[in-house]
Amino acid sequence: MAVPLLLYVVRLANPHVVIGTSAFAVSLNAYLNLIPHARAGHVRWKPAIALAIPGVFGALLGAYFGHRANGHDLLFLFAILMIVIAVLMLRSPRATEPRQPDPHEGAGTRYARVLPTGFLVGALSGFFGIGGGFLIVPGLVFSSGLTMIEAIGSSLVAVGTFGLTTAISYTVLGLINWLVLAEYTLGGVLGGYFGYRLATRLSHQRRALNLIFSAVIILVAIYMIDQNLSVLHL
Repeated sequence: MAVPLLLYVVRLANPHVVIGTSAFAVSLNAYLNLIPHARAGHVRWKPAIALAIPGVFGALLGAYFGHRANGHDLLFLFAILMIVIAVLMLRSPRATEPRQPDPHEGAGTRYARVLPTGFLVGALSGFFGIGGGFLIVPGLVFSSGLTMIEAIGSSLVAVGTFGLTTAISYTVLGLINWLVLAEYTLGGVLGGYFGYRLATRLSHQRRALNLIFSAVIILVAIYMIDQNLSVLHL
């Protein structure tokens, strides 16, 4: 959400400055908002860390290519990806069902899915210059079988790590608006607290979080496509 908000609400003009600033802000907010989720028991540390570590290498690779792409092309492709992920989440029963460990599935089998998922999600996060929450949440749901509220809490480990990795590369290039970063981080901490309270309450309604998550992503993606369709360099 940070990229479209900074583009279309704050009205930053340079898409690459938006990407760098939003990645940094999302990273800081993710680490700060991880605290209440961890206290509430929503964080599953092993799959979260297993996804984050290979994701760092993916994010570095993705950021390398993302710097070289046209900004508006990136935003258009980003919006398409948002819609694909949202539709997959709407169709997935895993996000709304309580997690049932499979006695025939060992930890090695689970990590065989989590590790490559982490690298892929990290690469996409770095390429599009985002924390990648909307990718990491379904990535955790699909690869490790976490419920939606567990995936939301656990995703903050990777969101913070991926965002920081991407932000460092943009900082080196001078593509950060520091004033906007400070203001966005402050607002994100306040919003994150109320979001945590709402997510905790809605977690008992199995379908509600999934529907809200997908609907918001689809609406924002449609707006981004409309804004960037006329300036594509494909």
